[in-house]
Amino acid sequence: MNYTESSSKYENLEQKSIQELLEGINYEDKTVPLAVEKAIPAIERLVSEIVPRMRMGGRLFYIGAGTSGRLGIVDASECPPTFGVPHDWVIGLIAGGDSAIRKAVEFAEDDKEQAWKDLEAYNINELDILVGIAASGRTPYVIGGLQKAQEKGIFTGSITCNPNSEVAKYANVAIEVIVGAEFVTGSTRMKAGTAQKLVLNMISTVTMIQLGRIKGNKMVDMQLANHKLIERGVKMIMQELSISELEAKELLNQYGNVRKSIENYKG
Repeated sequence: MNYTESSSKYENLEQKSIQELLEGINYEDKTVPLAVEKAIPAIERLVSEIVPRMRMGGRLFYIGAGTSGRLGIVDASECPPTFGVPHDWVIGLIAGGDSAIRKAVEFAEDDKEQAWKDLEAYNINELDILVGIAASGRTPYVIGGLQKAQEKGIFTGSITCNPNSEVAKYANVAIEVIVGAEFVTGSTRMKAGTAQKLVLNMISTVTMIQLGRIKGNKMVDMQLANHKLIERGVKMIMQELSISELEAKELLNQYGNVRKSIENYKG
C-alpha cells in the first residue's frame, strides 16, 4: 500500500480554524517518533555497516529528490561544523543539482541515470556507502543510483515511508518508517520529512560517536565558527579540566580546538 499518498483523515481543511489546524498537525506529528522507534533495528544494521567502512576511509553518500534530497544535504552539511570532519566525509546529492536545493527542478527526479553520473563525479567506490532517501520509495533518481551502486559492489541503504518499495529492493539495509497518511494528502514534507530527518540525525550522530568524534557527551571537535561556539568551547574546557575561564580561553586560543586544548593541557 502507498501510505504516503493515502487520503488525509481530516476533511474540509479550509473550513477549520487556525487552532484546529495546528492541533491536527501536532497530533499527527506526535506519531512520528513512535514510527521511527519501530525502525531502530534496521537503523542499527545500517550504522553497523557504515562505521567500519568509514574507519577504512570510506565516505557516506545520501541521494534523494525534493524534500528527501534537501534533508540529506542538510544532514551532510551539518557534519563538518558539528563533528569537525572533512567536507567530503558525508556528501548529500539532490536530483537536479545544487539549484534544486532552493527551487524545484522539473522532472529531475524522473531521470534514472543521473544519480550515478552525479556519484561518479565523486569517484564513489567499494569503500563508500550509499543511502537513498525517498518518502514514496519509488523515485527513479534514487532507484537508479542504488541499482548501479549495487552492481558496482557498493553497500547501499534506504530510508522510505512505504513498505516493500522499489527503492528498498536495491538497498542492502532498508529502513522503512511507516508514518501513514499526511495531514495534507500527499504532502510528504510533513510527517514523512520529519521521520527522515530524525533517522538521518540518528545515522550521522551515532556514526560520528562511534568514530570518536564526541568526548563524554560533548562536541569537542566542533568548528569554532562564531562567538557562541567559542563560548561553548571555553565552558567545555573549564568543565573537563576544572580550570578557570581565563586558562580555558588561553588554551583555546593556543590550540584552536577543544579536543586539542584538553589533550595538550599540562596542569
